[in-house]
Amino acid sequence: PHVPEVVFVSGSSNGCTIECRANGEREPLLPRMESVSQPYNHFPDDPAFSEVIRQAELAIDNGVLPQRIYQGSSGSYFVKNPAGKIIGVFKPKDEEPYGRFNPKWTKWMHKLCCPCCFGRACLIPNQGYLSEAGASLVDQKLNLRIVPKTKIVKLVSVSFYYPRIARGTSQFKHAVNNHFPTVGKHFNRLGLRPKVGSFQLYVEGYRDADYWLRRFEVEGMPPSIQEKFQRQFERLVILDYITRNTDRSNDNWLIKYTPPVVRNQPRSNSGATAGGDANNKEEEMQETTDWECIDKPDISIAAIDNGLAFPFKHPDSWRAYPYHWAWIPQAKIPFSQEIKDLVLPLIDDMNFIEDLIDDLRTLFKQDKGFDGHLFERQMSVMHGQILNLSQALKDGNSPMQLVQKPSIIMKRSSARVGTTSRFKSFSDAFTENIQSKSPFFSWC
Repeated sequence: PHVPEVVFVSGSSNGCTIECRANGEREPLLPRMESVSQPYNHFPDDPAFSEVIRQAELAIDNGVLPQRIYQGSSGSYFVKNPAGKIIGVFKPKDEEPYGRFNPKWTKWMHKLCCPCCFGRACLIPNQGYLSEAGASLVDQKLNLRIVPKTKIVKLVSVSFYYPRIARGTSQFKHAVNNHFPTVGKHFNRLGLRPKVGSFQLYVEGYRDADYWLRRFEVEGMPPSIQEKFQRQFERLVILDYITRNTDRSNDNWLIKYTPPVVRNQPRSNSGATAGGDANNKEEEMQETTDWECIDKPDISIAAIDNGLAFPFKHPDSWRAYPYHWAWIPQAKIPFSQEIKDLVLPLIDDMNFIEDLIDDLRTLFKQDKGFDGHLFERQMSVMHGQILNLSQALKDGNSPMQLVQKPSIIMKRSSARVGTTSRFKSFSDAFTENIQSKSPFFSWC
């Protein structure tokens, strides 16, 4: 019988820094299913982001390793380019606060010893990396432009936390491959296993909001930037409220403030001579006006640390996880017409909401433990938040009034679950439920 020809291709690491098999051995095109899967770390619709990840991989190959961030409660890393410049923040899934390989084990101990104070029963465990990328997606869909672009990637580096057995196995395979190449070529992977996580572009020149808010409280804010800061702040409120961020304090959103700089420089008078008339010289000096070079003040906000958002129920156990920005003066000012014009046409469109949910589903399904039922519950909470937000914008409320609204859950009718069909009637697709149970502590 006729035997089809087998096509061979050279080994590939899909753009990741995984060691290729020794001696460039050629492999069958279809040895296993993962060989034909979509390459990771490749974003056809965002070549600029793909280039950033390529630079990160190239840097790791050249020994410029990610650097662990010692602040915070999880394993997160500053990722650099080949020149050593920080270009992003990588947060591996298995090094999240309650992940099995979190190098900062105190979080695990806290939850074990005092579960009422640590851990969030309203969140799906170990999906913070999805939440980070999901918040970036919501930011892009609503055109808020305050979340540094974040996507899910896979990276591998010896500077990440790996258990001893994983490092030992990798070293053993390398030793076998070096001494017995014919045996080593049969290993599925020589190096460490790549880690999946969120990669957020690094933003320069920002400081935590708490620092600048204290400065503004003492020194005041120039009138020329008060309005811009208010508009930026409203975008933060929109993002946090829709995603129901359960971890928004004033030290995990950032402000970049450039104060006004005035530089005076008198113009030189080339027509004046040492022997000139003193009166004429005085008149010339009076007529000469100093020119001023003014660097106008500027301010912008960056919403980072979105890994504890998208709960599948409103907090109803011990803690309420309030938004700390609700206590600053800007939260008492009603939403501006600008933010209404930007957001209302979108969140009042049921088709837009369904597109957003579909995009989030596609994103969240990248996790191997994806649960469709829990995802629907997450979207029920988010949809209830959107309904409250829409009404608050129409009623001319302030952010403070918004967060005082009752917690709503919009449950999709069973016939619509998992569909992408368009809706003719809002009431036919969803039912509204108000959560009556409240957390024990409302202030923390």
